[in-house]
Formats: sequence, C-alpha cells, structure tokens
Amino acid sequence: MRDGLERLLGTPVDDLTDLGSSHSWTLHRASLADGREVFVKAASASFWGDDPPNPPATASDQEDVFAAEAAGLRWLGEAGPGTPVPEVVAADGGMLVLPWLPSASPTPAAAERLGRELAALHTGARPRAYGAPWDGYIADLPLDNTPDDRGWPRWYAERRLEPFLRRGARHLSSGDVRLVERVMADVEALAGPPEPPSRIHGDLWSGNVLWTGDRAMLIDPAAHGGHRETDLAMMALFGTPHLDRVLAAYDEAAPLADGWRARVPLHQLHPLLVHVALFGGSYRASLVDAARAALG
Repeated sequence: MRDGLERLLGTPVDDLTDLGSSHSWTLHRASLADGREVFVKAASASFWGDDPPNPPATASDQEDVFAAEAAGLRWLGEAGPGTPVPEVVAADGGMLVLPWLPSASPTPAAAERLGRELAALHTGARPRAYGAPWDGYIADLPLDNTPDDRGWPRWYAERRLEPFLRRGARHLSSGDVRLVERVMADVEALAGPPEPPSRIHGDLWSGNVLWTGDRAMLIDPAAHGGHRETDLAMMALFGTPHLDRVLAAYDEAAPLADGWRARVPLHQLHPLLVHVALFGGSYRASLVDAARAALG
C-alpha cells in the first residue's frame, strides 16, 4: 500500500501510521517528504495482493466506493468556495487521499458557521435532478443514483426506501415491512411542500462532521441531489454537538418549510434501513418508531 501511495502522489512517504479500519477499507495518516500531512483511506489487504480470509468486499467494489466518494467531494465543492468539504488530493482504484485535518472540540461559533455553510451548500448551485451522475455508495452498500427529475417523494420511496427495505427485510417482521410500505405508499402526502433538488452530503451523521477549530468539515459523503431536510434529519439521528445552534443558523440563512421538524422521522427512515441492512435487528426498534412517527 505504501508503494501505491508514493506512486499516486509522486513523492516519498516518510511515515505511515495505521488508524484502524472501517467497513471494507483501512485508514492511515501519512507524512510526506514534501512536508504535507494527508489522510488515506485504502482498499483492504486483498486489493494489494494479500489474501485474508473472507474479505468483506471485492477489489472492484472498493474501487467503486473510492470513485464515488471522490466524485461526491468534488461535486459538493463545486457549490462554492465556502463549501465545508476537504479537497481531494488524489484518488485511484486503491485509495483516496485527503488533506490531514486536525480535530478540535466543537464550539457554538463553529456550529453556527456550519449551519450557514450548509444552508449555502443546499440552496446554491442546485442540481437539475435527484440522484447523481455516478454510482453511489453509503458505507459499502450501493445507492441507486440514477438521475430522476420527478418529485422527491416517489424518488425517495423508490431509490432509497424500497431497495434497503429489501436488504434489511430478513431482520424485520412482516408487520415491520408493511409499516414501512405504508410510509412509501403515503409518501406524497407526508413529504411536505415541494422542494427543488439540493446538493446534499447524504450521510451526515455526527461521525462525518469533523470539528477543526473555527469550523466543521464534512467528510465521507454519500453525495447526491436530494432533499435538504435529509441532511438535517441525519444530523439529529445520533446527535450532533450544538445542533440547536446549527439549525438556528441554517434556518436564518435559508428558512425551512413549515412542519419540517415533524418530517424528521420520514427522512431518518433511509439511514435506519441502512443500519438494519448493515448491522441487523439492533436497529429494528428505532426503524419502527421512525416509521410510526412519520405516519403521524
């Protein structure tokens, strides 16, 4: 992997520190001979020629994941110079390289800045359709990003809820499945006022918000054209520091439609279905609660 990183960046690597693993890839901090510090997300050992038992994803899968993340970061960055995403230093089929961002404790001021910058991301340079012009992934599960210029409710039901309901159905009861299907059937009535597509992060839980001092940066996106309330609902799902400050600053910069708080469970259904598919029945109760709340 070190040789591959040096070839990709065109400079020697002075030091490479392992930071563990996540899903089907490994994480590293690298100090380069030219003085830069970078973060590296690399394919698992099977990609580099080792032969671990039962690798979690094929080399082809991992190549697609890195391509999707790099495309998503670049696409989000095209929304404007203030977009809170890191640049892509380099990417290929085996790894993704980003600048090293030192972490810091979250502050109210940084949270308010995040709210304003997220509002600018969602409301500026809007895409023409839902989805994206690349194959998507969330964690290492595929996302159907087929561009679609129909309204968001049917797109959400067909491209986000239904595929992951099928993936997670083995961990759910037949009654649970029917409950989510009721949401899908009623989604037009539940979705609130029509909204044009926004460039959204798509997986904006608190672990993908990196606090760096005076601002927060958004990492590990499942970026696509979607509904802006989705990112806000995801931030609420597992808790985000100073979320009240983020939301207040966001709503001041780009006022949200009436009733948006009541729609949070609807937008949380997709990430909860993803968690059911990835981790099993431990997320079943949260999924059922969200589906019931979405139906009112």
